[in-house]
Amino acid sequence: MEVDEVMCLPRLPRVAVCGGTHGNELSGVYLVREMLKVEKKVVEEEEEPVLVMIVLSNPRATQQCHRYVDTDLNRCFTHATLNGPMSDTDPYEIVRSRELNTLLGPKGSRQAVDLVCDLHNTTANMGMCLITYSDCDWICLHIFRHLQKEIPDIPMRFIHFDVSNKESYSLDSVGKHGFAMEIGPQPHGVVRSNIYTAMKGGVQHMLDWVRLFNSGTMFKGGFVDVFTMVKHIDYPRDSVTHNITAAIHPHLQDRDFCLLHPEDPLFQTFSGETLRYKGKEPLYPFFINECAYYEKGIALSLARKRRVMGFLVFKG
Repeated sequence: MEVDEVMCLPRLPRVAVCGGTHGNELSGVYLVREMLKVEKKVVEEEEEPVLVMIVLSNPRATQQCHRYVDTDLNRCFTHATLNGPMSDTDPYEIVRSRELNTLLGPKGSRQAVDLVCDLHNTTANMGMCLITYSDCDWICLHIFRHLQKEIPDIPMRFIHFDVSNKESYSLDSVGKHGFAMEIGPQPHGVVRSNIYTAMKGGVQHMLDWVRLFNSGTMFKGGFVDVFTMVKHIDYPRDSVTHNITAAIHPHLQDRDFCLLHPEDPLFQTFSGETLRYKGKEPLYPFFINECAYYEKGIALSLARKRRVMGFLVFKG
């Protein structure tokens, strides 16, 4: 794509800001509670109103300060899960995903909200990340560029999960456009002022961009460095008990988005042995030693980076 190409996009009259999808990721929980003091606020910006829907995604898990009650809500938004047969014995998060799909969707329909911003924390040293299922959604990409400009003191990355719309599984996939705003490091069950403040600023600048876009502001093209997830790596495990036998190597810990080369230290076994990365190409690690991913069998994820050149965009 050439930098000076032009794209005319529909305005974004309805935006959803969601927090507490994971009930122990507290920056989003407390930010949404703060925003809910003025529920469903309509902000008039000249003649272009924006309806901002504020949603506490998983109230039961939030009340218990647990990631989830029965199953991970942020894996319950595939087409199959949302449209499958219903039962009185369905896990709470399956029921809740369908309620959210009714409120914000239906997913894939013209009635779906225009943009979903779902707020998350990570224990990994990832700064602020926008995570999406598209590397060519120039609403999300231009919001990312705007946040980079407005919050230059926070490391910021754009992560792409190459998954089809039907198989996309997270809450942000319900909207016409959507992303997870992931900020860390922050322990789960804890709120840190600096991380909360960064998230609050990110949401405010995102909404400011939407209002500018809806008012007819034209945004210049440019580039975004996109990290496309390639694979996950599990911890080494005992072949009988399946217990982990190693931790992230000290040389890798907290080095999210620092290029990992073949033969670089990857794990350190509990007996002290260094295990090295055996991949065939250098890749970028992220979600390194994420607390919530122990149960998912993920020690870290790996991504390729490429530069995406973009469109000049404006509201049609």
